[in-house]
Amino acid sequence: MAASGVGALTGAVHLASRRTVVGLGRVVTVSAALFGVGLITFSQSRWLWLSLPLMFVTGLGMMQQMAASNTILQTIVDEEKRGRVMSYFSMAIVGMAPFGSLLAGSVAARIGAPRTLLVSGVCCVAGAAWFWMHLEEVRSEVRPIYRELGILPEIAEGLHQASALRTPPEE
Repeated sequence: MAASGVGALTGAVHLASRRTVVGLGRVVTVSAALFGVGLITFSQSRWLWLSLPLMFVTGLGMMQQMAASNTILQTIVDEEKRGRVMSYFSMAIVGMAPFGSLLAGSVAARIGAPRTLLVSGVCCVAGAAWFWMHLEEVRSEVRPIYRELGILPEIAEGLHQASALRTPPEE
């Protein structure tokens, strides 16, 4: 648990050091995949000294994915709706965790804890792959909001306008 906690703390500090929310979609994808790979490899480990760094990686991936998702969501939601949306987000995460734990426990009772972790890790990697395939669609929905909020660098907007020029500018 300590190794997972140190990984989570490291992930939180890394995200807190970021200057912008731009690129967090990629962080969500990579972190979810990292979490899944960490679970898969941890499920196969039988040595403490291998399991500790794997739990660090798992904690790091989990925290970065959760915090990055939360940050994106809070950034794109209208201020007057933020409380309601975040309550749904919290309910989805905290409120559903006991049901997921119950399911994982019953599966582990039938096939064992290592296989349950393996299946869970595969599901995380599959979810990350699915999100990666749809990331451009998400970005196309989020970009106008970021532009309106002034989050996207103005240089990017200037480059976009400059690329639309048909004739070179006169000096």
